[in-house]
Amino acid sequence: MRILLVEDDPGVREALELGLSLEGHEVRATESPKEALAHLPWAEAVVLDVLLPEGDGFSLLQEIRARSEVPVLMLTALDGVEWRVKGLREGADDYLVKPYSLQELLARLEALLRRSRRKEEVLAYKDLRLYPRRMEAFRGERRLNLSPKAFLLLKAFLESPEEVIPKEALMLRVWGEAVEPATLEVHLSLLRKALGEPNPIQTVRGYGYRLYLP
Repeated sequence: MRILLVEDDPGVREALELGLSLEGHEVRATESPKEALAHLPWAEAVVLDVLLPEGDGFSLLQEIRARSEVPVLMLTALDGVEWRVKGLREGADDYLVKPYSLQELLARLEALLRRSRRKEEVLAYKDLRLYPRRMEAFRGERRLNLSPKAFLLLKAFLESPEEVIPKEALMLRVWGEAVEPATLEVHLSLLRKALGEPNPIQTVRGYGYRLYLP
């Protein structure tokens, strides 16, 4: 399993990273929400501490859920029911209160991954396939190397294939707000480059863009 560990305590972070690695899992560990989001497309599961030095785990959870449906297991020393309810309502898949055993954490992660894989969604059009939970996309048998924004752009197109999507609607789906047109064009250009030829993203002048292959 590819596990993204977001934990502010260096001792706990190093112990968990070592323990998970010794169990055969790949681990990327950080205390930074920014770094965590950069690693998100790689991860199959996220272990997220509630307390972080740059904000809190709930804010990061909201960012994760805006980009991905990857399973998230939250860790906390706060044993109040209200904290568990808050995490679950905001998108966490499970909650583990400190102190806990490594074996319990592993068992919960494995259960989350099994459920996630059973519910796996795929968006497909012609030779394009995108797996939202795994943050993976393919053209034919070629895996596409996409930035997070390019991935979300492709996801938006695959949710409405052959339909014209206005620029403003595309911005809202990917950024959650209007951005500079040049910003959109840059990320569309990167997506087109990654997709290769024949390029399926068409510009419909005066209206927006659409995903189309004859």
